[in-house]
Amino acid sequence: MQKIIDLISKVENGFKPIEFEAKKIAASVSVPEVKIITLDLLKHKNYQVRSLAVFLLGYIAPEDDLAMRLLRTQVGTDKSWQVHEIVAKSFDFYCNECGYENSLPVINDWLNDKNANVNRAVTEGLRIWTSRPFFKNFPEIAINLISQHKANESEYLRKSVGNSLRDISKKHKELVDEELLSWDTSDKKINFTYKLVVKNRK
Repeated sequence: MQKIIDLISKVENGFKPIEFEAKKIAASVSVPEVKIITLDLLKHKNYQVRSLAVFLLGYIAPEDDLAMRLLRTQVGTDKSWQVHEIVAKSFDFYCNECGYENSLPVINDWLNDKNANVNRAVTEGLRIWTSRPFFKNFPEIAINLISQHKANESEYLRKSVGNSLRDISKKHKELVDEELLSWDTSDKKINFTYKLVVKNRK
């Protein structure tokens, strides 16, 4: 394991080498062993190593509730934005494995968390929402879920909300515009999100 840690600690751009190593580990050990490994990796000073742990937790989350809780609680407070990007990918992996419609209770639960990083794992992880099964057929549900955080205190999260809705508006402009009509753009935070949604429109 130390060789892997030394290798991925040198990764400066992107996450593919980290994901590659995570897949190899996940394929070679049991779920209980993965949990033991990740508990140590999550304590590492290097974000690359913690990212490896997040990938591993994501792979076992569909069959292990503890892994999902760790992603939400312990990893949700990580100070690295790179780690949070992997949490988003792991959340999407979970939804894909379990089925997006079946995952609606978890999606709602994470969106209602008080931690903006946890909320963003959903809004960002499922992009482009309407390219995902279920939401492809029910874009209005995706729009409603994402829009909950249009006025969030976190600009980081509002950027994800605005960008996600802009993605959807490329194919479902009327539905997104209907949602936008209900927004109070005199609110500075909402106006910030609104501008991202309509950015670059002709």
